[in-house]
Amino acid sequence: MLGGTEMIVVVVVALILFGSKRIPEFAKGLGHAMKEFKKASNDVSNEIHNAINQETSAPPPPARPEIAAESSAPAATVPKS
Repeated sequence: MLGGTEMIVVVVVALILFGSKRIPEFAKGLGHAMKEFKKASNDVSNEIHNAINQETSAPPPPARPEIAAESSAPAATVPKS
């Protein structure tokens, strides 16, 4: 991490190289880039969480087909021997 002295040196060098008019433009562009990066990383994270949640949730049980012939037909009787 940069200390106080190092930060002052970086700011002075930036002022010398770019001038005081261009630094706000750079800062604005850097802010937009950081915002887009954070948005993209959140989108990827949400997609991963959604995919994990869909895989872990139990699928619904298969529907059992109802056969109308079974319910209306009389039960077969087995003759006793």
